Amino acid sequence: MSRRRYVARGVPGGYRIWDNRGRRWWGDLYELCPDDLVAELNGGADHARITALMKRYRAQKR
Repeated sequence: MSRRRYVARGVPGGYRIWDNRGRRWWGDLYELCPDDLVAELNGGADHARITALMKRYRAQKR
């Protein structure tokens, strides 16, 4: 199995997505683990699906 580019890492206050290739954080701080979003980033990377998932996880913060 190849090494995944994006992984969710626990940080104080929730989770952030780490970009292994770029060696930096990607996206926002999420209270719940964004498993679907990480899977889509590592898989098909469909822009519309990623946008919808980001909106869903942002709405859960409110």
